[in-house]
Amino acid sequence: QVCHGFSRTNSQGPEVTMDVDLLHPSPVAEAQKHKLKRLVQSPNSYFMDVKCPGCLQITTVFSHAESVVLCGSCNAMLCQPTGGIARLTEGCSFRKKQD
Repeated sequence: QVCHGFSRTNSQGPEVTMDVDLLHPSPVAEAQKHKLKRLVQSPNSYFMDVKCPGCLQITTVFSHAESVVLCGSCNAMLCQPTGGIARLTEGCSFRKKQD
């Protein structure tokens, strides 16, 4: 049988197996890869609900915020920027927002 100029034969030679399953990677391995080199591309950033430790008001904050985020009611600092992910102040709790 000829396919695209190459001959294909059904040989009963040794079966070659790979050490890594490319179609079903482990979630740990996928999380360590660059965002563009994953099996399905996805961003590293997310939105989160941050609860102010003083007044318990919930504020939506971007995970990679580039400016200081203050509470709307008591003006307490919720997070401060770093080079990547914003650092939450001590006492603040958060949860990732769902799509």
